[in-house]
Amino acid sequence: MSQENLLTMRYPASWWRNMWREGLPSGNGMVGASVFGGVQEETVLLNHEGLWHWGRKDPLPDVSMTLAETRRLMDEGHYAEGSWNLANALRERGYGTRLASRFPLAAIKLFMPCTRAFRHYRRTLNMETGEVSVGWTDGSIRYVRRLFVSRADRAIVYEIGSEGCANQEINPEGRKGIGKHIEVQAGTSHCISGEIGLALYPSDRLGDTPEFKELAESVVTSAKGTFIRYAGRNDDGTDFGAVLRLICEGGSLQSTKEGTMLSFVKARRALALVKVFIRGKREQEWEQLERELSDFPENCEYDLLLKRHAELHGPLFHSASLELNVTSGDVRSNEELLLEAYEGEAPDSLVRKMWAYGRYLFISGTAAESGPFGLYGLWGGDYRLVWCHHMANENIQMMYWHAHVGGLGELVPPLFRYYRSLMDDFRGNARNLYGCRGIYIPAGTTPGIGTPNQIVPFILNWTGAAGWLARHYYEHFLYTGDIRFLREEALPFMREALQFYEDFAVIGEDGTYRLYPSVSPENTPLNFMPEDGRQLAHPMPTTVNATMDIAIMKELLAHLIQANRLVGGPGSEEERWKRMLERIPPYRTNRDGAVAEWLDPAFEDRYDHRHLSHIYPLFPGDEVTRESAPELYVAFEKAVCLRRLGAQSGWSLAHMASIYARLGAGDRALECLDTLAQSCLLPNLFTLHNDWRGMGICMDMPAAPIQLDANMGWVNAVQEMLLQVSPDMVKLLPGLPERWRSGRLSGWRYHTGRITVDWDRDAGMFHAKLEAERETDILVSLPPWAGECSMSGQGASVQPSTLGPLFHAVRLRPGSQLLIDCSPQVEADVSGPRN
Repeated sequence: MSQENLLTMRYPASWWRNMWREGLPSGNGMVGASVFGGVQEETVLLNHEGLWHWGRKDPLPDVSMTLAETRRLMDEGHYAEGSWNLANALRERGYGTRLASRFPLAAIKLFMPCTRAFRHYRRTLNMETGEVSVGWTDGSIRYVRRLFVSRADRAIVYEIGSEGCANQEINPEGRKGIGKHIEVQAGTSHCISGEIGLALYPSDRLGDTPEFKELAESVVTSAKGTFIRYAGRNDDGTDFGAVLRLICEGGSLQSTKEGTMLSFVKARRALALVKVFIRGKREQEWEQLERELSDFPENCEYDLLLKRHAELHGPLFHSASLELNVTSGDVRSNEELLLEAYEGEAPDSLVRKMWAYGRYLFISGTAAESGPFGLYGLWGGDYRLVWCHHMANENIQMMYWHAHVGGLGELVPPLFRYYRSLMDDFRGNARNLYGCRGIYIPAGTTPGIGTPNQIVPFILNWTGAAGWLARHYYEHFLYTGDIRFLREEALPFMREALQFYEDFAVIGEDGTYRLYPSVSPENTPLNFMPEDGRQLAHPMPTTVNATMDIAIMKELLAHLIQANRLVGGPGSEEERWKRMLERIPPYRTNRDGAVAEWLDPAFEDRYDHRHLSHIYPLFPGDEVTRESAPELYVAFEKAVCLRRLGAQSGWSLAHMASIYARLGAGDRALECLDTLAQSCLLPNLFTLHNDWRGMGICMDMPAAPIQLDANMGWVNAVQEMLLQVSPDMVKLLPGLPERWRSGRLSGWRYHTGRITVDWDRDAGMFHAKLEAERETDILVSLPPWAGECSMSGQGASVQPSTLGPLFHAVRLRPGSQLLIDCSPQVEADVSGPRN
């Protein structure tokens, strides 16, 4: 195990009443376990990716007649009235769809006695295996609790053990009471004793609500022999629950007086195995899970089970690697790393650890057969989680940006399977809301609920979700080369996304398209903000031709034309799409020299906002580059520089870091991550939506919800600094910060192969290897400081490019390699984007 892949913490989870927020996470992509609590009382919170409740799906009424009225009001300049027209029509008809929420399935509760004050407390997470451990010393005995969620055995595996255990008998009178009241008389030498059970995790926010009370009243728990049975009833009438089997080595085992927990005394070790179910009838499910748990032998070894799991988890985690300034010797705890980051610069070891941690969370929180990764992963601890749904106006996209470059493309298909399951809803949305063919995807959805739910203009009037998600479909094809996927999944989705635009777009007097209502998530133009300075979240977001909407439509058309050619589709469609492309209006530059957020000059730019939607053509799109559109490129740079720091959130700082990386401004990109580390990182390295302490470098809200999108966004930002991939170009170390003087990346991917890069700027060393898995024809861009390079490789063709000496036209046959070796020299003073 490498120290750089180990999270170490000296403090227990301590966020008052919400300790799950600082738990250490483990998961197999289907089931998540979060470990928190203290020496005497520990909680393992269990979640399942398919367990949701408290949603409501109303039939969507046909209100498509409102579109004409909305546009009339907007044409007359009554934007505020037009903004609410559709939402008011739905409200007047009593429409009230509500999204579901993931919720905790159960909690493993463990109580152990203490004889002395603890010493040398540590809790750790080994990202290479997914194992969480908690250890401390009590007198002469070192206690260790270990847990992981097995991919191989589909079970939670939880071991309680000790070192330095004497073989003396425990005084029978030494144990007094049960549960957290277990006591062992001072001076009694023992191995491990305690009580373990399954329980409904108490709600921090909803304990007095009828919904939660009904849920709590449905829960039953019973302990008999070596098993504990637990079940509750979901709001759809089905049962969910778990079975725990406890295997003790030595000592005695019995159920407690209440019959709800198992008590173990003087055991050398205890091994708890837990399996869960999320729907069915409890008696049948209990019996089935008991049979499965009984298949584990009495003498089963924790380490053997861990090895079986690690053989599946490890290849995913190690699919890509990264070294920065040789940080592997840094053994500091999370608390120490965060204290240094709080001084203003995140240490290299924290930056790299966050890159690995985001990947770890993604691997542990979704699987090929599961749903997509969610904003809380599989570690939420409440029953109505804040913003728990899949949000497609930024968040779910951010959580998948990193996947292909980092070699995790096999975990991307759940995203497509999820949205495919809701296509009937999406078609009905397009028809009933706007009278259009094709699909309209609401920003927020949950399993089985793909109809509109947030009946407010800034969400309801935004139509770009389907087009944005279409980018992910096409990118997946580019990385996999899977023509079947392109023909059978990507193209049908992309066609239906475009069908909506074909019906929705209006041709203006100048012959170009007008898209309206149009929203730039979730911003309001400056000239429509309240004049009295009142702080309203979304006063008037509904506009004409938001830059993002135009960019998404333009990108979708370009990708459809390319995809249609690849599958040999009809030429008539391509001609129609080309004519549509000709009607796309150009981007506008405002009086500050920045790309405007709205093409229509009636809407003034407001820089005091977290979303960076209008930067889409630069990132996450690749339409605008320094090489293809240098003047526009500068205007995009200006637009992001004008965004106010104090208006940002955790995820927007990660987004901004990726944008600066695309601009080649590595120092500015890293500064965004520095700020994120100062404001929106918990001790367990979970990212938050915002700061809550009034420090002025981030949004200030009374609550600070967990949102793991910024964890994934951090991964992508680091990758964008070191490697940028588009269909026709690969840029090596394009946004390398000054602080990253040396490093190595390997296993990273471009569309048709893999890349390894080693660099040491102080030594003037740069080496790269491109391996082609499929036919490759790209431009390769080298960092300007690398100096003269030699290029070699059998089956490789390298030609100079008209773009300059840093660019090389490279062709590779499948299975061939290109080796790039740059000689040491003094770094040149090369001008670039402002840092």
